[in-house]
Amino acid sequence: MNRVILQLFAVGFCFAVVQGLRCYQCKFGLGKLCITTETTCESGEQCFSGIGEAVDFVHIKMKGCLAVAKCNKTENTSFSTLGSNATVYTMNKTCCNTDLCNAAPGLPGTSGLSLALATITALFMANILV
Repeated sequence: MNRVILQLFAVGFCFAVVQGLRCYQCKFGLGKLCITTETTCESGEQCFSGIGEAVDFVHIKMKGCLAVAKCNKTENTSFSTLGSNATVYTMNKTCCNTDLCNAAPGLPGTSGLSLALATITALFMANILV
């Protein structure tokens, strides 16, 4: 009897620790720059990557969690001034449903900078040790 209660407790504990979907989040990025953090989505949300265009030439990006009903759609963001609606930007939001599936791009030039720094450090250390 104790064994059955222990097994039920273990199964219940597994359901209690289930966590939400983890995604990368970038509230607003321009061009190739989109600084990301990790976030956990609420129930009914998926990870999304948004790619858009503002003023017909400025490329913008967003990442994060999005309600499933808003996934895989193009959204126009506009504001009203003096009775006319002006579109600020248009964004296509694509969703995915696995942890960290909306891949986080690195900062542009970071890998090259890291490689250069590592090379300089290695050369400096080689001169000191010789």
